[in-house]
Amino acid sequence: MPGSREARLAAARGQIAALEAGTRTPSPVQPFGDARVDDCLPGGGLPLGRWHELTAGGMETETGAVAAGFAALLALPMTATGAAVWILRRDDLYAPGLEGLGFPARQLIQVRVRDEVQALMALEDALGSTGVAAVIGEVEDVDLTAGRRLQLACERHGATGLIVRRRPFGGASRKAVGGSAAATRWRIAPAASDPPGDEPGLGAPRWHAALERCRGGRPGDWIFEGRQEADHGPHPLRVVTGLADHRVAAEEPVRLRA
Repeated sequence: MPGSREARLAAARGQIAALEAGTRTPSPVQPFGDARVDDCLPGGGLPLGRWHELTAGGMETETGAVAAGFAALLALPMTATGAAVWILRRDDLYAPGLEGLGFPARQLIQVRVRDEVQALMALEDALGSTGVAAVIGEVEDVDLTAGRRLQLACERHGATGLIVRRRPFGGASRKAVGGSAAATRWRIAPAASDPPGDEPGLGAPRWHAALERCRGGRPGDWIFEGRQEADHGPHPLRVVTGLADHRVAAEEPVRLRA
């Protein structure tokens, strides 16, 4: 029958599109609340129930501070539905700094591991645990096999993984051999803050975030700022007006500060 044949073709096209996006069924998403970002992501937001890779350059690959701050604000809305777990190899996670970003550090479960192997094992266990909504893990690299295992763990209960690429202090850089299983890959760098008004000091923290790879989406490049409101709702990150994609709005006056 022609109708049944068309239905089968439509179903096949849908399955192909889902496979190209890296998932068999549509995943729930966490929108950024800004079309300039959400339009680059499949489904209009950061895919949940998947794992994402965040990396930085220079000394940040050792300190991990910039990418960790961005990861914390990505994970913040997820804590409304479950626990957050942070896997770290060094005991240098600064809880007051997380509180300053608005992240509920007292509700965070910290897991200290000895080496890379333990870190990947702990990530897999945490992602597959009931009641866990987000897992942030500091690892040096994720190969294809480990990436597939992490994705299977995410699919057990819908947890989302945020992998912060961080190598040991003084360690030699290694060429990334994995990451193909990640739903998105971001490169994070610090950006200058903008103090409110003409007062000296520091403004809200900012990040230069480049979406380098996205399954079912397209790359993008923005300057994000952490919202300072006590109740920022579901969007703790916002795109700085006029600076997305490196384009400074012509109508914005240039202000110089010492």
